[in-house]
Amino acid sequence: MNERVCYTRRRGSRRVRKREQAKPISPPAAISLSLSLSLSLYSSLMAVGVLALQGSYNEHIAALRRIGVKGIEIRKAEQLRGVDSLIIPGGESTTMAKLAELHNLFPALREFVGSGKPVWGTCAGLIFLANKATGQKTGGQDLVGGLDCTVHRNFFGSQLQSFEMELSVPKLAEKEGGTSTCRGVFIRAPAILEVGPNVEVIADCPVSSEQLKVAIPTSDGQEEKEFTNNRVIVAVKQGNLLATAFHPELTSDSRWHRYFLAMVEEAKEEATPSEVMVKYDLYGDGNDRAKKPYDLPIFE
Repeated sequence: MNERVCYTRRRGSRRVRKREQAKPISPPAAISLSLSLSLSLYSSLMAVGVLALQGSYNEHIAALRRIGVKGIEIRKAEQLRGVDSLIIPGGESTTMAKLAELHNLFPALREFVGSGKPVWGTCAGLIFLANKATGQKTGGQDLVGGLDCTVHRNFFGSQLQSFEMELSVPKLAEKEGGTSTCRGVFIRAPAILEVGPNVEVIADCPVSSEQLKVAIPTSDGQEEKEFTNNRVIVAVKQGNLLATAFHPELTSDSRWHRYFLAMVEEAKEEATPSEVMVKYDLYGDGNDRAKKPYDLPIFE
């Protein structure tokens, strides 16, 4: 039996200590308290995961922090269950692939992408998400896949050929405001050579006449054709997937991160009730009852 200690006044100012049974919390109060706790839990689950095997994951977490969003470092498959979106950062794609294989992350990453949860790949992350990659090291590397495109791993050359340039991004400006250009930081960067019909091109850039000639494998894999376009794709979106060949996290422009968060919010709004169901103990009797989904903010 729940009891509480209270003090009552008797015969003047004398205080008498006695015990009485605590009053049970009324159902409305229990509902309010339980909803408050469950909403807090639900909101905390809406953090952005950042794959933290190698590369610029700290820079992405710092960029998220600047706009008031919490980034969660992801190194194990089970950690993916605690986030509703994921950023795969830039880095050395072969090294990242080896570490992902070492930690048995590829099956979980493919399942995450296939579930429809938003995923953004920058630079090496773009290579990870591509269905097909060329220009790889001998032996190749595993890919997560999901993005209907062909990527050339080192299209712009070696580390010495890294560069920065202004990119025309009217679609980004339309969504997030600001100027119609953004600063693109290309570090030993890949590029997208071909895209499927359902892939939306967000940005491209000119190809220098001195650019090394690259070959594109044909669909049957028997021969290759030379890439001769005067522009190359560097940012795309397909459904729940966003990919950039450059590094927005290395600039002060937060619009790309806000653009990705808008994708997360849209995915949350389109989720079915079973996907966002939260359990809570309504009456304190140990029985979990399903709560209908509420229109919650993605981040605090």
